Amino acid sequence: MEIPGDTFLLMIEAAGTFAFAVSGAMAAIRNRFDIFGIFVLAFVTAIGGGTIRDLLIGNLPVNWLTDTLVITSATTGFIFSLVVYRRMNKLEGWLFTFDAAGLGLFTVMGAQIALEAGMSGGVSVALGVITGCFGGVLRDVLAGDKPLIFQKEVYAMAAITGGILFLLILQYFDSLFVAQILGIAVIILIRVIAVKYKLGLPRFSENPVR
Repeated sequence: MEIPGDTFLLMIEAAGTFAFAVSGAMAAIRNRFDIFGIFVLAFVTAIGGGTIRDLLIGNLPVNWLTDTLVITSATTGFIFSLVVYRRMNKLEGWLFTFDAAGLGLFTVMGAQIALEAGMSGGVSVALGVITGCFGGVLRDVLAGDKPLIFQKEVYAMAAITGGILFLLILQYFDSLFVAQILGIAVIILIRVIAVKYKLGLPRFSENPVR
């Protein structure tokens, strides 16, 4: 039995917000922020990408100002991080896990919301990538780290691939639930493979190799 698209979208929103809030909190804890700083970084990571998407498509007021689910999910992610972080021996591993989950969940959610707002397929994929990536960009900048999206790791390309797959399945097979699940799964899988095997896009150096 297929879960209704709107219901699953709410599940994606809650899970993605929680995952990104945890990734933001873990980054703050790793960088020895105080408790207020941890909350701010968790919240900014959770709502950053969606806020930019809403501003671009004119969805005002932006989603988190009127959606208590977002506030609740982000706060839950913050509290969860405070409770369990001492049991996480490797914060980097947990940060990657929750970041990959948030990327997959938010990219698909962003693309779907853009489609429902009447955007074209290409624009919807781009807005999905913005939704998935820019919370992490804000997290890394505020934490004083180089944003993952600009490094060698396959990050934005994973979101682009998953967003395109979501769009194609939706267009040619007309199954929203399958498109959502496969889009999310592919993004997470690409991130896992890229990190495990140290895959990445080529980088250019100012000084040519001799």
